[in-house]
Amino acid sequence: MERRGFLSACAAVAGASQIGVLSEVWAVAAAPYAGTPCFLLDLGRPVVAARELLRADGSAYDWSGGVGPSRSIVAYSAICAHKLAYPTREVSFIRFQPDRSPTSDGDVIHCCADHSVYDPSAGARVMSGPAPQPLAAIVLEYDPERDALAAIGTVGAEQFDAFFHKYDFKLALEYGQGHARQPAGDTTVVRELAQYCRQTIRC
Repeated sequence: MERRGFLSACAAVAGASQIGVLSEVWAVAAAPYAGTPCFLLDLGRPVVAARELLRADGSAYDWSGGVGPSRSIVAYSAICAHKLAYPTREVSFIRFQPDRSPTSDGDVIHCCADHSVYDPSAGARVMSGPAPQPLAAIVLEYDPERDALAAIGTVGAEQFDAFFHKYDFKLALEYGQGHARQPAGDTTVVRELAQYCRQTIRC
């Protein structure tokens, strides 16, 4: 996708003061498209920029770090970089995992489909598993006067075309033909993951 197209459909996602409560159960919003979920997280500590993250093709990019009053809020595409697993209304194999589990550390994004683990405090770089690249990052902008967040773009390895191709039939049934590809609107609803889908797989 072109950055300009997403900028013209800038999506205000939530007041920053509200995210901390949601992050305990993993907030999900639609960005940059109506049918592409993203994780919106307050990690509870300042998150510094990450340099020289690598896409699967070897090209490098930088990630600007957290935003908000404490620079602790981050957002990433919730589409796994391995086989494009994502949170559906029925089930989610990918989630933010605050606590250590038998298969990974805590404070990670863990996809239980094939055990790809990402570090949300470092641009969602791959910590372990078969994913060939980090999750795409949603670029956030914080307005302190309004205590408002806006998604203004993406950075990293975008896989949206591959996602829409793989799940075309399913997304058409859920959103209507072509609607999942529409840019997220001026505002998008932020939900706890438990409210977004019926079952979250833990591993």
